[in-house]
Amino acid sequence: MNCHHESERGISLLELLIALVVLSIGVLSLSQLFPAGSRTQVQARLRTEASQYSREKIEQLEVLSWSDTALDAGRHPGGAATEALGAGKLKRYYQVEVLPAPLANLKQVTVNVVWRQVRACTVQAVTYLRK
Repeated sequence: MNCHHESERGISLLELLIALVVLSIGVLSLSQLFPAGSRTQVQARLRTEASQYSREKIEQLEVLSWSDTALDAGRHPGGAATEALGAGKLKRYYQVEVLPAPLANLKQVTVNVVWRQVRACTVQAVTYLRK
């Protein structure tokens, strides 16, 4: 009786190496998505905080009397100064403008909250206050 064994075929070392290279490329490309997602999440959190801080300042200014020095025309705080917020990443300032006639009974208040991540970012809120 002649026994003829069919050759058993397994995975060769070369096939295994090729599969590992392809798998490694896939894993590396996916791993680059995580830092991008993290940066986007931080950016969104900062934008939300900035919006809250700008709205907070508007609410503080809305209750002041027309003649309060905080509502004097110009930039507050003066010059290039800013108010540091939170952990110091966010900075806030606001600009007050008295509108010309026939709107002289209105002041335009523009609040800016700025921060720097990869580039300079700003959230701006505008309101009008009546005499």
